[in-house]
Amino acid sequence: MLIYDASGKKLTPIKTKPFLEKEIQGITENNLEIILGLEFIGSEFSVGEFRIDTIAYDTEAKSFVLIEYKKHQSFSIIDQGYAYLSTMLNHKAEFVLFYNHRKGKSLGKNDFDWSQSRVIFISPTFTVFQREAANFQDLPLELLEAHLYSNGTISYSKLIQHKSTASVKTVSKPSNIIAEVSAEIKVYTEEKLLDGVCDEIREAYFSIKDTIYEINPNVDRRIKKSMACFYSEGKGLVWIKPTKKSITLWLRKGSYKDKSGKLIPEGWGKYPELRLSHKDIDLQYIRDLIRQANEIDL
Repeated sequence: MLIYDASGKKLTPIKTKPFLEKEIQGITENNLEIILGLEFIGSEFSVGEFRIDTIAYDTEAKSFVLIEYKKHQSFSIIDQGYAYLSTMLNHKAEFVLFYNHRKGKSLGKNDFDWSQSRVIFISPTFTVFQREAANFQDLPLELLEAHLYSNGTISYSKLIQHKSTASVKTVSKPSNIIAEVSAEIKVYTEEKLLDGVCDEIREAYFSIKDTIYEINPNVDRRIKKSMACFYSEGKGLVWIKPTKKSITLWLRKGSYKDKSGKLIPEGWGKYPELRLSHKDIDLQYIRDLIRQANEIDL
C-alpha cells in the first residue's frame, strides 16, 4: 500500500520505518480496544514452556486472545499458534488466575468460553508460506500487518483469508497438538452461521452485510458462535443473528429515529434491538437504522 502526503501540490511518498517488537507491542497494548476491540489483560505471561507477549480478552465471546509480535519471518504460524493454544487449554487455571488478579474478579473456568479462543500474529510482513498456511478454513489464527511511517502514522491491516474448504486436520502429518486443540476450539464461519436458515433469511443476511460495507467500507467483520459482528474503530457497530425464520440485529448504543417503532431500545447487552421474521424484513428500514448507527459518535 502506497501512502502519500497530499498537503502540497505534489504528492510526497511517506516511507515506512523499521520498528522494534517491543515498540509495536507497547503501541498495540495501549490501544487494543481501538485496534481490535479487545480488553487488555497483561504482558509477558509465562505459562508452561512459553512466554506469551500479550494476553487480551474478547468480552463478547468471553474468550482469551493471545497476541504475538514478530519482526523476523522464520517461524511457523501453525506450529507456534497451536502450541500456544494447547498450552492455554492445559493451563486453564493459570489463565483464569491471571485474569482474576488483573481485573479484580473471582471467575471460574466455566465462566469462560474456551472454544472461541484464538491467536493473533502481528508483523510488518508475512511470507507467502505463512499467508497460504492461514487459509485453512478452521484455523483459529489471524495475521495482522503493522507498519510505522516516517510521519508518525501507524497502520494495521488484517490479512483476509481466501475461501478454502481444506481443514488444517488434513495436513500430511497432523500433530497430536492440532487434534487436541481442534477438539475444543472451534472456528465459526458464515456457512455455519447460516446453516438451516430459510432462503429469505439467507438473502436478508447478505443484503444487510452489503449495506454495512456500503455505509462503512472500513468495518471489521468477525463471525462468532451465534452471530456476525461488525466493528468500526474497535467499537461494535452492528451485530446480526440469523435463525431459521427470523433475523435479529443489535445496533450501536445511541439515539435513533425509529419510523416503524419496531426497535427495542434496550435488548441484549442493552443495545438497541431489532427482531424481524422472514416475512417482515424491510431492507430500506434496516439501511436507515444502520446509517444512523454509523453516524453515532464513539
